[in-house]
Amino acid sequence: MSKQDNTMDTTPGWARRNIAQARGRFGGAPQGEGDGGWVSRNVPGGPKTLWILLAIVLIVLFVWWLLPGKAKDSMQRGMGGPQPVGVALVQRGPLDVTLNALGTVTPLATVSVRPQVSGQIIRFSFKEGQMVKAGDVIAEIDPRTFEAAVTQAQGTLAHDNALLADARIQLTRQRALMAANATAQQTLDTQAATVKQLEGTVLSDTANVKSAQVNLGYTHVTAPVAGRAGIRTVDVGNFVSAGQTTAIVVVTQLEPISVLFTVPEDNVRAVLERFNSGEDMQVEAYDRGQTVKLATGRLAAIDTQVDPTTGTVKMRAMFANDDGELFPNQFVNVRLLVNTLQNQVVVPSAAVQRGASGTFVFVVKADHTVAMRVVKLGAQQGDRVAVTAGLNPGETVITDGADRLRDGSEVTVPSGQKVSDVKGPEGAGASSGLSDKEKAERRAKMMAACGPDIKKYCADAKGRELMMCIRENRESFSDTCTAELKKMRRSGGGGASRGGPGGP
Repeated sequence: MSKQDNTMDTTPGWARRNIAQARGRFGGAPQGEGDGGWVSRNVPGGPKTLWILLAIVLIVLFVWWLLPGKAKDSMQRGMGGPQPVGVALVQRGPLDVTLNALGTVTPLATVSVRPQVSGQIIRFSFKEGQMVKAGDVIAEIDPRTFEAAVTQAQGTLAHDNALLADARIQLTRQRALMAANATAQQTLDTQAATVKQLEGTVLSDTANVKSAQVNLGYTHVTAPVAGRAGIRTVDVGNFVSAGQTTAIVVVTQLEPISVLFTVPEDNVRAVLERFNSGEDMQVEAYDRGQTVKLATGRLAAIDTQVDPTTGTVKMRAMFANDDGELFPNQFVNVRLLVNTLQNQVVVPSAAVQRGASGTFVFVVKADHTVAMRVVKLGAQQGDRVAVTAGLNPGETVITDGADRLRDGSEVTVPSGQKVSDVKGPEGAGASSGLSDKEKAERRAKMMAACGPDIKKYCADAKGRELMMCIRENRESFSDTCTAELKKMRRSGGGGASRGGPGGP
């Protein structure tokens, strides 16, 4: 045996057990192995792998130190190159000012057809859901009883006419006798009264004949208005009565048809001004999802008072509905054309961004760099919005992909779309909306306060690289420079940060 083998281990047994448990729990080397053994067992490749990884990290850091500031900025933003974007051209043209409202399709007439005489139904002359005209026969009631009543009334009239004719002959004879002094005056007067009495009887009989004929006509139940006949509630053979509450069928007028909708009281004045001038105000009806235009009509009436519970005014629009797209009690979305603005600078709504300094857009230049431009918005119609200040027609704005851009970023536009430089409006500055003169004054103040710091930390940087250098080193600048930079940020006169106007 060697000397090492003969050496006695004097470590207590409980201590040896605790050491073994600790090494097993924390991945330590077994008894008798050094640190190199632990690395060899837990790291694939052993110490050699660790040295290779350390060399790679050092190479990456060295390359990063050699990269220019612009490339670093691109890598920091996670961009491998220019940002692909969607663009649109700023155009000049008309823009409609509309009011959106919720409406309900309301028929001009909904008539419940009820019988006006009693009798048994012997025939229907329509099909359920059929379009009928005013005066078309819908149902027939047994007419025999009413035909007999007409005949009886006509007979009574004929009888009384005969009596009247005889009375008139007698009256003529009495007048002749009276002229010859052959009769009494009383007899003549009595005969004249008899003629008057019979004339009244004949007049009453004539009215009875007409009444019987009207009742006979009521046995043909007709449509009072043109429209669609609904589902009938009685069948052939049923007995119906005059004045019953249950209708035979309901006829609904569909052409033309109206839509009732409400407008907030704050917008009523603008609507009334154009409506009272006699101009036709166009109204469009859309489906529930506001994607399909159902019909186009005109504003027909405005209610006389504001509903105090909702603060709205009810209006009615008329639609020809020749194609039947509007159905009674249908829910629709209404767009009322209030006015049309001419010669407006119009951009897609997707181009408008919002930040700390208000609304702005990214304008693409011919060199495929972007400039942030503060704009003022006007009226909006759907996905188009009017710009009252900040843009000129012909400029190109970004509509998609603007969330990762900042002033001066490089972009790529879809193939086939050309970008040309167009002079912007006078006084339209980048992100802060400052004029060129104001920007020059602020730049002079910044150089006066930060000149020594810029010369020390950013001597060789220019343009965008200079702004990036100022951002990266501003914590090391003097108190005078830092105070000036904070002042510029508070007034919105500095550079632009990602996603909106801001300070350097």
